[in-house]
Amino acid sequence: MGGSILTRLVAVSNRVASPRSDPKSAGGLAVGVMSALEEYGGVWFGWNGNTTHGEPGDPNFEKAGNVTFATIDLNQRSYDLYYNGFSNTSLWPVCHYLLNFFRYDQREYDEYRRVNALFARKLLPILQPDDVIWVHDYHLIPLASELRRAGVTQPIGFFLHVPFPDIEMLRVLPVYRQLIRSLCAYDVVGFHTPSDLRAFNEAVAQEDIGGIERADRRKKDPSRRTRADVFPIGINVEDCHKMAMESVERDSVKRMVSHLHNQDLIIGVDRLDYSKGLEHRFDAIETLFENYFEHRNKVSFIQIAPTTRSGVRAYDDIRNNLEQATGRINGKFADIDWVPIRYLNRAFDRSTLMGFFREASVGLVTPIRDGMNLVSKEFVASQDPENPGVLVLSTMAGAAQELTDALLINPYDVDSVADNIHKALTMPLGERQERHQGMIEILKKNDITAWRTRFLDALLKTRERIRLAS
Repeated sequence: MGGSILTRLVAVSNRVASPRSDPKSAGGLAVGVMSALEEYGGVWFGWNGNTTHGEPGDPNFEKAGNVTFATIDLNQRSYDLYYNGFSNTSLWPVCHYLLNFFRYDQREYDEYRRVNALFARKLLPILQPDDVIWVHDYHLIPLASELRRAGVTQPIGFFLHVPFPDIEMLRVLPVYRQLIRSLCAYDVVGFHTPSDLRAFNEAVAQEDIGGIERADRRKKDPSRRTRADVFPIGINVEDCHKMAMESVERDSVKRMVSHLHNQDLIIGVDRLDYSKGLEHRFDAIETLFENYFEHRNKVSFIQIAPTTRSGVRAYDDIRNNLEQATGRINGKFADIDWVPIRYLNRAFDRSTLMGFFREASVGLVTPIRDGMNLVSKEFVASQDPENPGVLVLSTMAGAAQELTDALLINPYDVDSVADNIHKALTMPLGERQERHQGMIEILKKNDITAWRTRFLDALLKTRERIRLAS
């Protein structure tokens, strides 16, 4: 890494994956963090998923290879206000430009700050002088400020896994100034896309913020300044491809294929979240079968959407709407031996999903807004290069700025989405191969190793600059 030596990496995220969990079932953040920790060794600190009615105790430590998992409980009330509250009903909607789901409550923000202070207190005794600290995602924006207040001088980086909203959207948050100033307490701030970076730079340049240099609480020390840059997260391309080839022999994949009866498969895989554009997607599938009669009885759509944040009304509403849409569309078009839509409200491990992707003719990834969307990349990597499927991808996903050989669509334009699905289903083999090859080259260039290496190189340069200045 740039000639610098990383003594120990300390990764911090809201939730920490269990060392006993199957890495093949982990999400994008977990895969990225774990790959960095396994290469360099270190500590992964965060919440273990358990709640308590009292004050959380000291961290629990588990070791797996060269990685130590340090986890804490959260008070139930803190969890409700910090996680279900400010993080997911204030920050998440603003970051995804979905203000109809936005709500602000000062008590929730206060608890958000308190939980970040708790993370700092529990992390502090674990830190060593030469550690490099890498904080992940919107739940922990104030963490560096809390650590600096406690006297931590080690380099601290932050990576945002969701979009960074433009300043006019950000102003909806009554505490947007505090959040921007908190981000300026980090040495390196990373984003998925150039548009996210532009939005951040515009925000810190506002007169009411004071500019990044003045907003930075280290302004008196010229060796400490915030670097903001683009570090698009990737995947392990070879691992996905190998997993897909091996998984086609799995019983679950074989059963799925047998039930298709030689029909073309369109597949969507998403968390059940209002940012994923699932209701528009189902409308596009209905429009496809209405406008293109030739695909009836010959094409099936499978949507996998495991439940997240259960008990939150907005998510319960999405689930009910999708179930009703599935019934309506199947009732309208289904035949004795053909079901147009299969909607599966459950999770599958990553290996099985890669097998599903490899068998699909079309990958449908149509979020209303997404930071990156690794499903789109995994779909491409899972394909047979000799006979690849086609990716239909929303321009609102960060991945669209890299995967320009996909069929790019506006998820709100239902007719256009249906037209592009038809185009994907009827695309000649040569064009499919050419588009697939172009995207594979991009995925290999910006893979998971490149992501973590570029970010940690930037963070280590901060340490060298500090040492030279001291």
